Amino acid sequence: MLIYIGADHRGFAIKESIKKYLTDSGYEVVDFGNDKLDANDDYNDFAANVAKEISKDPSLGRGILVCGSGVGMDIVANKFRNVRCSLCFSADHAMSVRTDDDPNVLALAADFLDENSAKKIVSVWLQTQFDKKENHVRRIKKIEELETRITKYFD
Repeated sequence: MLIYIGADHRGFAIKESIKKYLTDSGYEVVDFGNDKLDANDDYNDFAANVAKEISKDPSLGRGILVCGSGVGMDIVANKFRNVRCSLCFSADHAMSVRTDDDPNVLALAADFLDENSAKKIVSVWLQTQFDKKENHVRRIKKIEELETRITKYFD
């Protein structure tokens, strides 16, 4: 599976740790930055780059975003069509959202997680399958229909 990853300065260390973990686990990782610790960078840029790739063809991979609170990344990623980003704070939370909502982008809060916790969340998030229950499929379809209506309105 292809994983697109990005982080700002507050998420940089955890992103680097996750990237190594994923590569060592056999995943192909595309790093959208930052490629160095830069206290003046903005989470928006990295979130947009990852979400743009997912938006093009969600079947090709998943995204992982890391910033201080996780919220900024989550907000930006969810602006893109075909992206369902979820901010997760625990492995149990990651399992729940993957089962019910099938998000294709994970946002993590570096200020509230250590590297081991972040890796555990990533592992569970990547390994948990969407359950495809009728009610969950119906709700995702409604999200997709809403995206289509909104996109047509602004095109």
